[in-house]
Amino acid sequence: MKAPDLPANEEARLLALRQLDILDTPAEERFDRLARMARRLFDAPIALVTLIDRDRQWFKAASAPDEYENPGQVPREITFCGHTIAQEKVLVIPDTLADGRFADNPMVAGPPNIRFYAGCSVTDGHNHNVGTICILDRTPRDFSAEDMALLRDLGAMVERELLAIHMATIDDLTGIANRRGFMTMAQHALQLCQRQKVPASLAFLDLNKFKQINDRFGHAEGDQALRFFAAQLREHYRESDLCARLGGDEFVVLLTNTDITRANELTGRLSAALQASALQATTEGAEAASYHLSFCHGVVEYDAQRHASIEHLLEDGDRLMYQDKKR
Repeated sequence: MKAPDLPANEEARLLALRQLDILDTPAEERFDRLARMARRLFDAPIALVTLIDRDRQWFKAASAPDEYENPGQVPREITFCGHTIAQEKVLVIPDTLADGRFADNPMVAGPPNIRFYAGCSVTDGHNHNVGTICILDRTPRDFSAEDMALLRDLGAMVERELLAIHMATIDDLTGIANRRGFMTMAQHALQLCQRQKVPASLAFLDLNKFKQINDRFGHAEGDQALRFFAAQLREHYRESDLCARLGGDEFVVLLTNTDITRANELTGRLSAALQASALQATTEGAEAASYHLSFCHGVVEYDAQRHASIEHLLEDGDRLMYQDKKR
């Protein structure tokens, strides 16, 4: 048996999965319906909507005969879908016993005795393969190009449902996480860092004189400034860092596997980049004018003894940011 390879963007993929806040949630008709549709369209005994966590595959929806015992989750290392998310095309295994990667897989050698698999990756809308929609059979079968196209169509339907969930955690203006999305995802990230015994740091950022931008150039320009700042966060922090707009002109970044020295370094680079980037006011009818964005900040390193939750870490970051503002 061959264990699945990890996608190249594994850490960012896991953060995207956490941001959906869907793991271990109750069954939902919108996903159950798609599993039933897949089972009916392909006349397959089992159809699943799955999400691939760090060490497990979790079933969001399962359509199967009454005698099928849905385990709810299985170890990732024995999954077929773990292989699917590591590639972009539909994964088809016409006969598992004829494929050296799966012939001795426990799900082939024992219940549910899988002999056929077809799976399509589903993304969060940002090129992170977070899970699959797949069909399973207990006998070998063929799977045509038309079948693969149909499975991809079903995958797109799953993605639309995931996007609806995702939008509830994303700030409409800037496109980064909102407070709800940050609080959920950051708590998971802190627990992971504690379990892996790696550092984490938080940068609390508050734009300087943002009200003056609104007063001078109008709220449309203020919105543009917020979008620009969010884009700068994405550019100067790393793909695995969680950037969020808490509200108004307050932003936060959680940096995993990062001590406070490195976090301060990245935040300093962001500040320098803003100083070098003059924004041109675009308010219609106003005189041409440029301005720079700057921010006060507080950077704090996660301490499991002092920070019982993400709320405590935010409080420390807010306090340090306020001290910076008073200087």
